[in-house]
Formats: sequence, structure tokens, C-alpha cells
Amino acid sequence: MAQLIADKRDVDFVLYEQLGAEHFEKTAKFKGQNRKMFDLLLKEARNFAIKEILPLNEEGDRIGLKFENNQVQVPESFHRVYKLFREAEYISMSEDPEVGGQGLPVLVAQAALEYLLGADFAFSAFGFATHGAAKMIEIFGTEKQKQLYLRNMYSGRWAGTMVLTEAEAGSDVGALTTSAVKNDDGTYSITGNKIFITCGEHNVTENIIHPVLARIEGAPAGTRGISLFIVPKIWVNDDGTLGEPNDVVCTGIEEKLGLHASPTCQLAFGGKGKCRGVLLGEENKGMRVMFHMMNEARLGVGALGLCNASCAYLYALNYARERVQGRDLADMLQKEAPSVPIIRHPDVRRMLMGMKAYTEGLRSFVYYVAELFDKQACAATEEEKENYEDIISLLTPVIKAYCTDRGFECTVQAVQVYGGYGYTRDYPVERLMRDAKINSIYEGTNGIQAMDLLGRKLGMKKGAVFMALLGEIGSIINRAKETPGLTELAGKLETAVNRLAETAMQIGKTAMSADFKVAFSFASPFLDAMGDVIMGWMLLWRAAVAQPALDKLVGNTSEAERREFIEKNKNAAFYAGQIQSARYFIEAVLPVTLGRMDAIRAGSKAIVEIPEAGFGG
Repeated sequence: MAQLIADKRDVDFVLYEQLGAEHFEKTAKFKGQNRKMFDLLLKEARNFAIKEILPLNEEGDRIGLKFENNQVQVPESFHRVYKLFREAEYISMSEDPEVGGQGLPVLVAQAALEYLLGADFAFSAFGFATHGAAKMIEIFGTEKQKQLYLRNMYSGRWAGTMVLTEAEAGSDVGALTTSAVKNDDGTYSITGNKIFITCGEHNVTENIIHPVLARIEGAPAGTRGISLFIVPKIWVNDDGTLGEPNDVVCTGIEEKLGLHASPTCQLAFGGKGKCRGVLLGEENKGMRVMFHMMNEARLGVGALGLCNASCAYLYALNYARERVQGRDLADMLQKEAPSVPIIRHPDVRRMLMGMKAYTEGLRSFVYYVAELFDKQACAATEEEKENYEDIISLLTPVIKAYCTDRGFECTVQAVQVYGGYGYTRDYPVERLMRDAKINSIYEGTNGIQAMDLLGRKLGMKKGAVFMALLGEIGSIINRAKETPGLTELAGKLETAVNRLAETAMQIGKTAMSADFKVAFSFASPFLDAMGDVIMGWMLLWRAAVAQPALDKLVGNTSEAERREFIEKNKNAAFYAGQIQSARYFIEAVLPVTLGRMDAIRAGSKAIVEIPEAGFGG
């Protein structure tokens, strides 16, 4: 069961062998924090995820939520586990102890999160939806707001949400109609209806703090006139005690494809004219505040894509080793030959190999970006901090869209490995696939992420940020070129990197020309191509770490002795697996990526020139 969330050996490999997390002990910010401490934390998180959270999956999916009298009740089993979850302080692992956090590196917290989120996001969302709301108050709130809300939210005593979407606005946030009128006491009267609010109403916590986007009377149209307000479900008095219920009513919950135990709510604010909120940040600057939360949430959703891929792969791998069906391909003509585990069949191995490569590449990618936050926090100069912030900003749409798309694809492949059984509720991959689909829609659809990458991020500082990223990839390519056995792979990845640079230059120019719609019709394929190159980078990096480690373990032996040793030694097999993942992706996937980049550069206008009637229907 433990291996069906995340592979501990691989998590440790990324943390300590690829990224070298022990170096935190040498920094001023994390002085005194060492591997022994990290391992203890991760062991506890993993055990908690396996023993407490993972069993909630089936009940949450089958029983779901109860909605009566505008109130949401979660499955009964959630309450005890949430209490333990709170007490373990998992919501605020990387926050400053002064506001109730544990002060851990974001990288280490991300590793713990992979276990916790991977076990059951429908449950974990009650805590982690709160984190982003609290972080906004920490950064943009007044001292009074911080005193009233931070510890209660970071401790999980109160929950938090993100309240943006309206039925008629959707992704066009600037079209919202929720209004705010300033009162004599400095509060604001909020009126409007919102939809798709994750954990918007429930009985898990005693209060829910809603950050609500609304427009103050007389404010400019569009996003320039949007402000953000703290709107508690139950009013919070100046002394921190709870007052009267606010005029916030849940009018319904969505019946969804997946995440049946996660309440996605419709909320009415001010239906009786008595909803109060307080301004968070400055008037008409709400989008600035909310986007800080959105970017954190987008990185978090990208990490969910990793969790989906990891769980799906481990379930499929376990099943393929146990499921006996069909003769070995070499024995197909021998009717008396015994049936073999399906992992022996080439097409099943193809699916498993793809899932393995993506899971490992996504893990390295997600952890790499998490470490960038730590490097930014430890940076010695403002220029250094800005450089890290720029790289994070560039990678945010990629990590959100690419990781969630590949994560979902891995769940689809897992169902395929199970065959007919995978399509039934008798096995967990069916639920996992349903739960995973939302991630490409959460926090800005993946199409919007692609447009953000092309329209805003690619040209940051006249392309200097993108070129700096390619320089980082180049450093690993050079390292691999000097590693025996990896020179050819390094050369193939270098070809893809050069092609990506050329493609980026061309699509960037087209995006600024009269054919800009053609460029944006290829924004998603371009994001996928960039994601593929990043996967190649991460997997080659892994191989450059694994190859010397494997050679050291095996020693100077014959090829036959080497194979035999690898078969018998788990550590050697792990390192050999890293090299094969890189080989598979660079030799079998990147050539397809090169074809995709050829198509992008060819710039077919069919998508934009087809008349609407030409779509048929």
C-alpha cells in the first residue's frame, strides 16, 4: 500500500542526490535543519498519509457529501483525521514560526505534500485551500488582519477559499458583477453570487474565511476596477472572538465527475443585504493580490499532476506484476507454454515506461521549482532574488499545464493497463482518472496557461529569462557529455533545445504580427514542446547522477556480470532505471516533439481561417 502514493526511493533520490537538500543546513535561513530532521518529517508524513488519509478515498468517493438547509456535511470519518492533520501542522510547513508555521524549506515541504496530496486530494484540499488564502493576508493584510486571521488559518482551525468565478464571467474575471459598498464603520457591504468555490461550505472547521473579488461603486470597468475583500462565514470581532453568522449562504454544490468528497459550492453574498467584508490590500488592486494566490495555486495544481501520475504508475506497475494473462511473445506458437505476468508483454511495458518517465521527470520538475523558492528566500542580493522570481514566473504556466495534462494521461494509461477491470469501480484507477481531470481546468484552464506563456512570459525582459532557462538546461547537457554512456543522449537533447529556441523566436515574432491569432492557435502545442524539453532536461540530469553511482556499485565487470548484478541489487536496478527512463524519453518521445515544433513553425492557418459554419453541426 505504501508504494501506491509515491516511491520513497525516488523522492529521496531527487531530494538528496539530484538537488542536494542537505545544503540547507549551511544557509542562514535554515541553519540547524538537516537530513535527519527532514527524513523524520517525511517518514511521519508518509505514514500519516498511508494510515489515515488513504483509507478515506473509498468512503469519500462512494458516500460523498450531504447538502441540506444550505449546509454541507462531509463524510464522518473526515473529522478525526482532519483533527490529526491540524495537530501535525501540515498546512503551514514552510511558513515562518512567528505566524504559526514550521519554517521548513519549500522543497522539503513539497516532498511531504506529495505523500499527503497523493493519498487523497478531496480530503487534503480542506487544509491546503486555506494556505493560499492565509498567505494573501500575511503579505497584503494589515497588522490587525494578520492578528485576527493568520494563526487561526495556518493552524487549520479556520478554513479559507478563493472566490473569483461568476456564472456569466467565467475565466473573464473582469466581467464580474459582485459589488461592494463602503459602510460608515470602514467595512463593505458585499452583494453577488459566485460559483465553483472549492471547499466553500462545510462542517470541517468552525469558520471559513472567503477572499472575495468585487467591484466598489464607481470603480473602473474590467480588471482595473476589482478589489479584494475578506468575508468571513462567521463575523470575527475585533478581539478575535466569533460574532454573528455573516450573510453568506451556500445555494448548492456541484455534482462532479470526480472529487466527490470535495464540496464545490455556489455561494450567495448579501442575499439579505447583511453581508460584510473588509478590504484586503488597496482599492482596485484586488487582482494583484489574487494573482499572488493564483500563482501559488497553479504551482500547487501542477504538483497534483505529479501526484496523479505517481499514483497511477504505481498502481499499474503493481497490477502488471501480479496479473497473469497470455503467453510470452517468444512462446506464442507453443500452446503448452505457461501464461506470464502482463509486465512481460511489450505493449504493457511501453505504457509503463512512458508513465515511469513522466512520473520521474515531473517529480524532478516540481521539486526543482520548489527549490527555486528556497533559493530566492536565501538570495544575498535583490538582483539574485529577482532572477529566481523571473524563472519561477516563466515556469509557472508550464508546470501547471504540462504536469496536469501528463498526470491525467498517466491515469488513462493506468486504466488501459488494467484493461476491463480498470474501467470498473473495483479498482482505484477509475476513481483516480475521474479525480485527475479537473486539474487541467483548475486555477485557469491549460489553454489560458499556454496563452500566458506565449503572450507574457516568453518575452520577459526581451527574452532574457527564457534564454537563461536554456542556459540552465545547457549546463546539464555539458555535464552529461562528460559522463561515459550519456554523450549521445546529451547531443540529442541539445538538438531539441536548439530547435525550441528557434521555435520560440519564430512564434514570438508571429504573436506580435498581423498573424497573431495563428501564433496563439499554436500556444498549447508550444507549451507542450517546452514541457517535453524540460522533461528531457530533468531525465538527463537524473541519468547524469545515476550513471556514476551505478558504475561505482557495479565496478569493472563484464557485461553479463553487470546485468546479473543489476538484477539482484535493488539500488543498482534503481540507477539503471534512471538511465533507461532518459533513454526512452530522449530517443522515443523527443523525436515526436521535434515534429510538433516543425508543425508550429510551419504555422498552418487552418484553425483561424475556417469559417464558423465550416465546423459543421
